[in-house]
Amino acid sequence: MSVPFSQELLEAVASSMITAKDMELLVQDQAFIDGRWIRKQQTFSVQEPSTARVLGTVADCDLNDVQSAIKSAHAAQKSYYTSTTAAQRGSLLRKWHDLVIKNVEDLARILCLENGKTISEAKGEVLYAASFISWFAEEATRCYGDTIPSSTPNTIVMTLKEPVGVCGIITPWNFPAAMISRKVAPALAAGCAVVIKPPSETPFTCLALTKLALRAGFEGKIIQVCPTKNRQVASELAINPLVRKISFTGSTNIGKNLANLASGTLKKVSLELGGNAPFIVFDDADVDLAVEGAMMSKFRCSGQTCVCANRLYVQRGILNEFTRRLVQKVSELRLGPGIEDSCTQGPLINASAVDKVKSHIEDAVSKGAFVEIGGSALDFPGFFMQPTVLSGATTDMVVARDETFGPLAPIFSFDTEDEILKLANDTEVGLAGYLFSRSVGRVMRVARELELGMCGVNTGKISAAESPFGGIKESGYGLEGSKYGMAEYQSIKTVTLGNVHL
Repeated sequence: MSVPFSQELLEAVASSMITAKDMELLVQDQAFIDGRWIRKQQTFSVQEPSTARVLGTVADCDLNDVQSAIKSAHAAQKSYYTSTTAAQRGSLLRKWHDLVIKNVEDLARILCLENGKTISEAKGEVLYAASFISWFAEEATRCYGDTIPSSTPNTIVMTLKEPVGVCGIITPWNFPAAMISRKVAPALAAGCAVVIKPPSETPFTCLALTKLALRAGFEGKIIQVCPTKNRQVASELAINPLVRKISFTGSTNIGKNLANLASGTLKKVSLELGGNAPFIVFDDADVDLAVEGAMMSKFRCSGQTCVCANRLYVQRGILNEFTRRLVQKVSELRLGPGIEDSCTQGPLINASAVDKVKSHIEDAVSKGAFVEIGGSALDFPGFFMQPTVLSGATTDMVVARDETFGPLAPIFSFDTEDEILKLANDTEVGLAGYLFSRSVGRVMRVARELELGMCGVNTGKISAAESPFGGIKESGYGLEGSKYGMAEYQSIKTVTLGNVHL
């Protein structure tokens, strides 16, 4: 795992924010409230993970700002829905999509600098984000109601799908583009106004996407963006009665708190929370395919995704072979600043993320695990952690219970199908999981018994615009993407027509 650091590279990374082609047209450090860009005297700093330097400062909204944004969105909500057809909303979304594609290089650079993921992954995420905008542009015109046979003579019962109202959107730092489009695109398609609280670690991507949405023709007051580092200010989205729906992706504890706050006004709530994904490899699996899947699901975004494989369970018959091949693949990773094209692994988001991975490794080693490769943080500016594989992991280790959110792959062994089902399901969360086997019968049995919202079979990739995304248990509720994603932003109204004589 070579590290291509040099002073020249560091200076290039630090200056790339201002030298990128057309970048100044997208970089924004202000809030967007009531149809206007608002500069705030109070700001907060955004750190660049590759260098630990300050990348820039952003407006830090206070309670009055958020309340003003909510009132403005509420006032704009009804006219937006009644003055546009579904086809018109779809057309606006397609224009937004096209602008995202046109600006993919600049968006990727912004995302890479503030998040730390590699430039190739950043480009992939921007394209992924655009796919949700495209998907919901088409779904806008497919929100059908029903006509229901009535038990009463001369009566017609029908249903209408209407926008739920102003939506509070709270997104995480690990996918600063995709989490915006996956939530905002269906809201706008349904006819909702949105108030967005972007992540304080990565606000620039959201602000850039907002500028492109405005260029596409969306009326300014239906999109409001309130950056803030104050959680109490952000909580206004859950408390305020003018907000009728909250969509949150983030930690389980914060999600529980938001759900509790939202219950005061009985808001509609969608929560996509933490995971502890099992990655199961049976003896009859294609080992190369399983290793490929592990690399994809574990080390993408340096392990900082909610669907990352957190516990790698390998049946004892192929344990040594799988471990050897995984270590070989990990040794080929190239760690360094994400902006450098040759790098395959970027830094973690901050120092706390590095500390958490280190603590998980130290706990596992103290209880008998062996470091096959990696295992150390780098003594260098930025938040770099070596991609790490542990063998001999056991259930008494912290990594078996706690989501690492970093480039750490602990390998556990198992013997039987019944044993692995108990191990995999022994967690309070249930977001994603993976299994590898050539047996169709085993695949169907295990996929059915796993307590998960999403299951990847013989693949490490499970997320796409057309695929429902969501978990069960303490991983939250509600679905994003797919044909089900629109329903999260809609209410069903029943209309009963009586005394109809045809």
